[in-house]
Amino acid sequence: MIGLWSAHAQSYLLVLSLATTLVFALPIFLVPLLWARVMQWTLPEHTDLAVYFGRCLGAFILIVEALMLCAALTGEALVTTFEVLAAVAGFMVVVHIYGALRRIQPWTETLETGFYAGMLVLTLLFWPVV
Repeated sequence: MIGLWSAHAQSYLLVLSLATTLVFALPIFLVPLLWARVMQWTLPEHTDLAVYFGRCLGAFILIVEALMLCAALTGEALVTTFEVLAAVAGFMVVVHIYGALRRIQPWTETLETGFYAGMLVLTLLFWPVV
């Protein structure tokens, strides 16, 4: 399974980086509380910490997005980029399963488990063969 579609690794990174930048990275970075409301989170009265953590998370997502875009456009650091993506997807599956089992997240976050599992499978299928 690993690398079955490796010939299209750069195209995969380009599509994934554009989609996740628009849906996750920029909204979390720019308007974290609006993103949280859309995702059905209940917001506390004091939100400064949530905004801070949201912007921090958004900044790290944007770093991963830049890594994907750079690798997609230049073909450089493809393996490293795929290693980062696999790690992100794998850890996010664990984070979302934990939240679902503890029943501490809205249904939209539990639904994201499937997104990250699918991203992990696709990342393995598009894995660049060197």
